[in-house]
Amino acid sequence: MTASGPLNIVIIVGSTRHGRFGPTVAGWFAAEAGRHPGLALDVVDLAEAVLPEVLPAQPGAAGAPAPVRELGGRLARADAFVVVTPEYNRSFPAPLKTAIDWFVDEWRAKPVGFVSYGGASGGLRAVEHLRQVFVELHAVTVHDTVSFHFCRDRFDDHGRPIDAAGCGAAAESLIGQLTWWARALRDARAERPYAA
Repeated sequence: MTASGPLNIVIIVGSTRHGRFGPTVAGWFAAEAGRHPGLALDVVDLAEAVLPEVLPAQPGAAGAPAPVRELGGRLARADAFVVVTPEYNRSFPAPLKTAIDWFVDEWRAKPVGFVSYGGASGGLRAVEHLRQVFVELHAVTVHDTVSFHFCRDRFDDHGRPIDAAGCGAAAESLIGQLTWWARALRDARAERPYAA
């Protein structure tokens, strides 16, 4: 049995810091992904989600606050995720970890891709930490990433990468791997429930 319809891709803006560059990077990536007619995109900005920092004793517990329920529905509908993250102190932002930890089943047996940005490392150390977190949640992280080193120097005043061709090729590679896994895992979930 195979599932049909567009693939639902949730793009998560992982930084909530004032003056953040994440919306610029996420906007560019969403435009790149939007060129694929088989994708339905949903951009989740964690600065707007306003999730509580105090989690329940057990993830997925009944009586979750309204912002958690609303975001949970959006994540549950996703066939795949793209996390747009900076690197803070050699890892990823605390609000992103909070958002991940509020949920369990929503991530399970789905692919996750990464678009990172930062200084000299381009956010790649944050991505390596995120891979470990998502593996624990039974998600599949795709191999290729998009990474912007010294990100503020890589975009023009209109929010477009200066190296449009190189960045576009990196995005296409990530999207290709993400959609392959998204279709394969959506079909597998439709045929039989994932056993965690």
